[in-house]
Amino acid sequence: METELKLGLSEADLPRLLTHPLLASAGSKQHLLNTYFDTPELALQQRHMAVRERLAGDQWLLTVKTAGQSENGLSRRQEWEGPTTPGALAFDALVDDAALATDLMAMRPSLKALFCTNFERQRWVVTHADAQIEVALDQGRIHVPGTDLSEPLLELELELLSGPESALMTLADVLRQTLQGPLTLTPSDTSKAQRGMALWRCA
Repeated sequence: METELKLGLSEADLPRLLTHPLLASAGSKQHLLNTYFDTPELALQQRHMAVRERLAGDQWLLTVKTAGQSENGLSRRQEWEGPTTPGALAFDALVDDAALATDLMAMRPSLKALFCTNFERQRWVVTHADAQIEVALDQGRIHVPGTDLSEPLLELELELLSGPESALMTLADVLRQTLQGPLTLTPSDTSKAQRGMALWRCA
């Protein structure tokens, strides 16, 4: 179960965020290239699900995310992720929900790549309010392969690793206060997959 708080920010606020004492270290950086799949009938979207292949460094990962709840930027949903071979889409080896794995395997011949996200992730692990939280800053683009359709991607994700869920909101409030004055971190209920799908529909 993934629990995270997604926050939008402006390019102008980015330098101030990076001077925040909690983000004083450089953190770790990784380039992530992601391809999202669906059937021609958009069967996954109808079920509010996402299937993604990710190249993280030199490792390929397959991810399945189920429908979840998202309110004021805070989302909770089931997620499976594991090593893969590009194009294999071996859901039967990844998903431990037998019925869901069977459904996904039946869809597999019809799945096609729709859109991609290409970004750098800067990552910190912060201890705050009795919780361990991953702070991830994503900067890059969303695009539809084979077209000129593209839009910038800049967002901050706070993912709960352990501890109380309420710590996500309190950490967001702390990050809004910088030495140079307050900055705007806006909760967002729109996932990267939803943004990519909206862009794909314009093709």
